[in-house]
Amino acid sequence: MKMPSKTVALLLAGAMAFGLAGCGNSDSSSSGSGASGNSGDKTKITFQNIYPDPTTPTYKMIHQIVDQYEKEHPNIDIELDTLNTDQQKLKLKTQAASKEIPDITIVNPAAQMKPYIDAGLLAPLNDVIDKGGLKDTYQEGLLDYYSKDGKVYALPDGNNIEVGFYNKALFAKAGIAAPPTTFDELLADVKKLKDAGITPIAIGEKDSWTGSFLFMNILLRTNGGPGFLQDVADGKKTFNDPAFVEAVDAFQKLVQAGAFPEGATSIDATAGGNMFRTGQAAMFFIGTWETGANDGSTVGKDVSVFKFPTVNGKGNPDEFMLAPGSAFAVSANSEHLQETKDFLNYFALNLPKVSFELKNAVGLGQKVDGDFKAAGYSPLAIDVLDLFKNVKGGDLSFDNTMNPAVSQVHLSSIQSLFVQQVDPKQIAQEHQAAFEANP
Repeated sequence: MKMPSKTVALLLAGAMAFGLAGCGNSDSSSSGSGASGNSGDKTKITFQNIYPDPTTPTYKMIHQIVDQYEKEHPNIDIELDTLNTDQQKLKLKTQAASKEIPDITIVNPAAQMKPYIDAGLLAPLNDVIDKGGLKDTYQEGLLDYYSKDGKVYALPDGNNIEVGFYNKALFAKAGIAAPPTTFDELLADVKKLKDAGITPIAIGEKDSWTGSFLFMNILLRTNGGPGFLQDVADGKKTFNDPAFVEAVDAFQKLVQAGAFPEGATSIDATAGGNMFRTGQAAMFFIGTWETGANDGSTVGKDVSVFKFPTVNGKGNPDEFMLAPGSAFAVSANSEHLQETKDFLNYFALNLPKVSFELKNAVGLGQKVDGDFKAAGYSPLAIDVLDLFKNVKGGDLSFDNTMNPAVSQVHLSSIQSLFVQQVDPKQIAQEHQAAFEANP
């Protein structure tokens, strides 16, 4: 999707913030049933979320705000239904089919949340953002990705870009002096790392969005800039276009070079991230929402960041995969609609402050009051903030751009490349056939 100028402005503003974003952590730990009801004299609000990893600042943030709210409102019981991203998406689809979604749930922007709005399952939140000055905390224009017909249906947690995190100590061990700036250099680094007995790139492709997100970086380069998917949607290009075939071929070269861990499709996103955070892998291509988790890990002092390289001489490294974050939505059928809205307002107003205190406020969708350097943010966090300042545009993820049916074929096609070598033209035709069958 070609990004409007507001998106670039949003990400420049995003240099003031960090966080959680649409792709979340993984590792299921559900404490709730997803049903709303009363527990004794208390009003129970079920809060479905995608922050399951206790070692991350996002997990600590949600628990800290919930615990504080319950202390201040003893008549309210916030029950957390905690899942990883793919589990949550699947569970929400099942719940939506029976029109029994939780009081608060997680949706993703644009194309992903549209079916829930169209089905009348989400409550408008204009009254929530008008309370306590909440609306003014969001970066200008960001709420547009979560709105329809002038009504806001979800409150985003982040506004991020995808970057390459790398472990300087492991690079040095493999004899690599600097991160790659071209795809050929990336392939050469993969070989050096493998020869040194180091897994080159961490990934958790059991959660299939991870491979797609990396692939879309390559397509952004082979297309010579953003807008490929929008051109397909507008009938100007097809998936059989050379830029798409070239991107599949390049991605497959990474797989065939042994860039990823063995059995990548059986590793979930949290486990994949933890491979990097425990020094088992040298690189990690992921959204800037992982900055805080990487910073706080055992290898944090060795972690730095780089832009996705050019591919076959194409692309601008200052164009990024853009990730307006996952967002908090409220069930239109909640039995405790007002109490739920009151809590969400409190949660969203406190999210920037608590995230800042937890050293996890780089890439938030909300403005942050605070001096990052004075607060002791790391060189990594400051480097990520500097990347935001130079964003020249980019694309949204595949599944935030194309409809769910086409997106599912895409996710499965990319995932298949991890287990078998396939003719890139065949993958392109699979995409085109899905697009034509699901207008």
